[in-house]
Amino acid sequence: MADSISLNKFLSSTGICSRREADRWIEAGRVTINGRVAIKGNRVEPGQIVRLDGKPVGARPAPVYLAFHKPAGVTSTTDPKDPDNIIDFINYPERIFPIGRLDKASTGLILLTNDGDVVNEILRAENAHEKEYIVTVDRPVTPDFLQRMSRGVPILQVRTKPCTVERIGRRSFRIILTQGLNRQIRRMCGYFGYTVLTLKRVRIMHIELGTLPVGKYRRIDFPLAPADAPDR
Repeated sequence: MADSISLNKFLSSTGICSRREADRWIEAGRVTINGRVAIKGNRVEPGQIVRLDGKPVGARPAPVYLAFHKPAGVTSTTDPKDPDNIIDFINYPERIFPIGRLDKASTGLILLTNDGDVVNEILRAENAHEKEYIVTVDRPVTPDFLQRMSRGVPILQVRTKPCTVERIGRRSFRIILTQGLNRQIRRMCGYFGYTVLTLKRVRIMHIELGTLPVGKYRRIDFPLAPADAPDR
């Protein structure tokens, strides 16, 4: 039908996820249309009932934007089958999902929302939003290591983009990336024979982790400017 809409776009338009996350939910069999398990490529027509995990997906809720200090051991996933998933850990009263990912062993700033449009804006590679990390490694950081890291490293069949890398301690450094390859910093360090011991994200764009305690969140406002809401 001319007025139908792709299922992943429908889910994203309700504000509960990005299109990418919607595709994962569909592939996992968590989405139904009129009681039938959906598949990628399905379209939604007016009057059809879409459910996620058995619950109806309705009108777009009021937008929620959170900055969260993720502890080590928490997984950046909405999958309820993962006992360490970030959603159960936060236990926010409304349905939200993480914007991007942070390794389970890593700590620091991660954003969560119910606004799928914002997710697409932040994760779109061409926007090159900065993400800043503090990293400790298993041996002394040398000038040669810093220089070669900053020039780009061949990992995952690509060369990473040039980035800012600054030594802040004998075995620690600060790195600012504008891309988000899988386990990028750990792979970059591994290429030069270094093992990452701790990795903490302290900034995404202009949003800083600051003094937010581990395991707590604070609300931020669109367009993702810090709000005056208290920490939780």
